[in-house]
Amino acid sequence: MLIRTLSTLECTKLLAANRVGHLACSKDGQPYVVPLYYAHSDNHLYAFSLPGKKIDWMRANPLVSFQVDERGQGRGWRSVVLDGRYEELPDRIGHKVQRDHAWSVLSKHADWWEPGALKPATPPVSDSTPHVFYRILIEQVSGREASE
Repeated sequence: MLIRTLSTLECTKLLAANRVGHLACSKDGQPYVVPLYYAHSDNHLYAFSLPGKKIDWMRANPLVSFQVDERGQGRGWRSVVLDGRYEELPDRIGHKVQRDHAWSVLSKHADWWEPGALKPATPPVSDSTPHVFYRILIEQVSGREASE
């Protein structure tokens, strides 16, 4: 098996080609990792969620990591890991352009809203529940590829 480092352009292409990865956040020294449905644009990952543990923890500590991977031929794979910073995009003056951009980027993909709007085994969500649009500024990115 051969392992090689991906270029920044290859990392960006892998991020742009995928929709689901793993978000890691931390609070009080405790890590937390969750799958995340996202869209990539202009050195950011854009996402949408109902309030909950993930949002609470990123509000408390905006430094996050993110990982996405793809299976290749045989035992081959490609993986990208990034370090970034959480930024909430509230529905108020001063954030309208960024929030509209998030909506635009996410809505290019079918059912983009569903993973962030539904929670398992909970009562139905009322219309007044504030949905959270946010983005992750990509500060560092690296990737690797394994091939046989």
